[in-house]
Amino acid sequence: MNGAAPTDDRTPVAEADVCIVGAGPAGSLVADRLASAGHRVVVLDAGLRFDPSERIRRQERAIRPYYDRPDVWDGDPERDAYSATGEWFYPLNHARVKGIGGSTLHWQGMVMRLHEADFNSGSERGAGPDWPIEYADLRPYYADAEAELGVSGADIPFGPPREEPHPMPAFPPSYSDSLFAAACDELGIAMHPVPNARNSESYDGRSECVGYGTCQPVCPSGAKYDGTVHAESAEAQGARVIDRARVTELEHGPNQVEAAVYVTPDGDEHRQEADAFVLAAGGVEIPRLLLLSESDHYPDGLANSSGLVGRYFMDHLFAGAGGRLDEPTRQNHVGFLTSESHQFYDDADEEFAPFKLEFFNYAGPSPVEMALSGDDWGDELLGRLREGYGNHVAVGALVEQLPREDSYIGLDPDRTDDLGNPVPDVHWNVGDRALRTIERVNDIQHGILETLGAEIEWTVGPEETGPAYHHMGTTRMSADPSEGVVDATLRTHDLDNCWIASSSVFPTGGAMNPTLTIAALALKAADSIEASL
Repeated sequence: MNGAAPTDDRTPVAEADVCIVGAGPAGSLVADRLASAGHRVVVLDAGLRFDPSERIRRQERAIRPYYDRPDVWDGDPERDAYSATGEWFYPLNHARVKGIGGSTLHWQGMVMRLHEADFNSGSERGAGPDWPIEYADLRPYYADAEAELGVSGADIPFGPPREEPHPMPAFPPSYSDSLFAAACDELGIAMHPVPNARNSESYDGRSECVGYGTCQPVCPSGAKYDGTVHAESAEAQGARVIDRARVTELEHGPNQVEAAVYVTPDGDEHRQEADAFVLAAGGVEIPRLLLLSESDHYPDGLANSSGLVGRYFMDHLFAGAGGRLDEPTRQNHVGFLTSESHQFYDDADEEFAPFKLEFFNYAGPSPVEMALSGDDWGDELLGRLREGYGNHVAVGALVEQLPREDSYIGLDPDRTDDLGNPVPDVHWNVGDRALRTIERVNDIQHGILETLGAEIEWTVGPEETGPAYHHMGTTRMSADPSEGVVDATLRTHDLDNCWIASSSVFPTGGAMNPTLTIAALALKAADSIEASL
C-alpha cells in the first residue's frame, strides 16, 4: 500500500487486515508497527484531526481564564456526556481529549517504567493481584517504546534495571529544583531527573523543547511527543486513519469480532470488516464499547464471560502541599517537571501504597495568568505582578489506588449521548490504603517545605485528593480467564481476533505515570497480532 494524504472519505477500507479503534499513542503505535510490516490497517477515531498550524491559537485559548480545559481541544459535552455515581465524584471530561493523538495532545509527558515489584504486588507487597507477566517480559518493549516516543532522561537510582541509556540526555534541574535540593539533602531525600517524552535535543525530525511553558494543555512546537507522530507515520506507510468515526458496536460471532460499526458526521453508518481488531480507545470507552456490544452470545457485554469488563477501575491519587518563600523561586518558567524522587516507592506493603514525589516547576500563577485574571492596568497591574509572582513552591505526589470490584465503568440506564447510546457511568471508589498513604506523603511534603523555610499555604490531603486522569484496570490482564478480560499477549480470552492496547489492561496501577507502559504493551501486542496474521 502507498501512503496517501488524509481525506474526508470515511468509507470502510476493503480487505483490511487490522481495524484499530482509537488513534491515541497505543492505537497509533500498533498501526505504525503493523503498517510498516505491510499489513492493510485502518484506524477509527471518534474525535477530530487537529490542524498542527492551529496549536498557537489553542495555546492562546489555553492561557485565557475564560476557557476551561476541555475547550482547548474542542470537547463536546453532548458527544462526551457521562455520569459519575461512585462514592467519589469523577470529573471525567476535565482531562479527556477525543481526537487523533488522544490524551497525549495535552498530557504532561512524564514517562517512567513501572518498578519490578509493581508486576508482583500481591506476592511482593501483599496487596492486589500479580500481573501474568514480569518486568523482564516487558523490559525490551520499554526500551523500544522509549526510542519510539523519544525520551530524555538519566538513570534513576531507585528504578528498575535498564539495558541502555535514554535516547536523549535529561533536562537540567530547574532553579527551583536547586532550592528543593538543599532541603532534601538536609532530610536525606534523594532527588533525580524525570524521564520526559519531550526532546532535550532535536530527535526524529522534531525540534528540541523551546520553552513555551504551556505543556499542559498545548505544546505548540511539537517537541513534546504525542500520538500524531505515529498516526502520521502509519499513514505514510499505507494505513488509513479516519477521524470523526464513532464506533458504536462490535458485530461478532461466538469467537471472533466481524466488524466495527461506526457513525460519521453526516449521520451515515458503516461497517468496517477486518481479520483482526484492536481496541485502543482508553480505559473508559473500551469497556463502554464492549458493554454496548452485548448479544445472545455475550448477554452481559462482549468479551465479558468473566463479568469483569469495566470492573477494577483505578486511577492515581494526588497528594500535594505548597506555599511561599521570602525569595524568588522562578516558578512557572518551566512547564514540566525536571526532578522527582522514587526513594520511598519500594517501601510499599499491605498497609501503605507506593508513591513518588514530584518537585513542581509551576506552582502559583504565571505572569500571563495574573495579568489576564484582573481588571487593573498600568502601574497598578505591574505592582500586583511584582508582589504576587515568583515566590511560590510546591511538592506533589502520585499514590497508587488498589483495584476494587466496586470501582467500575458501567452504562447509565437513564442517560444517553447525542447518538442515543447509554453514556459511561464512572463509579469511582477509593480504598483506605491509598488515603493512609496520602497522609504519610503530606507529612514528608510538609517536612520538605518547612526545612526550605516556606510558609505552607495549602495541602491536598486525603479529603481533598482527586484523580490524575489515568484510567486503568477496566479490562484487566490475567492468566485465568475467569479473573480478567485479556491474556498476557493482550488478546481477549473470549475472542481470538481481538486485542486490547490500553492502560485498561493493568491489573494494578503502581504510582508511575502509565503512558510508557501503555506504549510498551502496545508494541508487545503488535508482535502478537503480527504473529496471528
